[in-house]
Amino acid sequence: MIGVIDYGAGNLQSVFKALRFIGSECKIVDSKEELFRCDGAILPGVGSFADAMDCMKKSGLVDAIKEYANGGRPFLGICLGLQLLFPKSEESPGANGLSLLDGDITKIPNADGSLKIPHMGWNSISIKKHDGIFKNIPDESYVYFVHSYYLTAYDKSIVAATTDYGTKIDAAVERGNIIATQFHPEKSGKIGLKMLKNFVSMTK
Repeated sequence: MIGVIDYGAGNLQSVFKALRFIGSECKIVDSKEELFRCDGAILPGVGSFADAMDCMKKSGLVDAIKEYANGGRPFLGICLGLQLLFPKSEESPGANGLSLLDGDITKIPNADGSLKIPHMGWNSISIKKHDGIFKNIPDESYVYFVHSYYLTAYDKSIVAATTDYGTKIDAAVERGNIIATQFHPEKSGKIGLKMLKNFVSMTK
């Protein structure tokens, strides 16, 4: 069973529908008790870093999410759900993230105004780790992004995939059971669905 975490600020339905489409048992969970009954969990996210963390605090799930992610079961952050795993974001000075991983979240540079921000659309990714959700995924596959801020991980050994959009972006990370993608697997066609299948298979 995959739990899609509802903390009041996630784009739940697209992830939930994609899991259902690939035949995975899944449910939307909004309590520690429900979360810890799941074999794997997904943390989605849309909106701003501070608003999402405020919603998570109000939901009472901050400590539960940290405990679950540190407990060894497969855990996947998507889009803002990746950024929330880090201590802070330039988007929301003073707001504290989950601090499960270390890195900088900063705005995509666009000094000459040549880029469209937010970065919205399909980009290829250079895959660094061909395991986990990237098992049997071809290098330079195209996936779907929607974001204005991006990750630079401190520990490059956790970087599972990168992309380029005005700068080099750490597009996915993987450290043990904790995985996160800046892009949206659930919106990335057959390649993205394969990634979700790979994630589900990690729970078995």
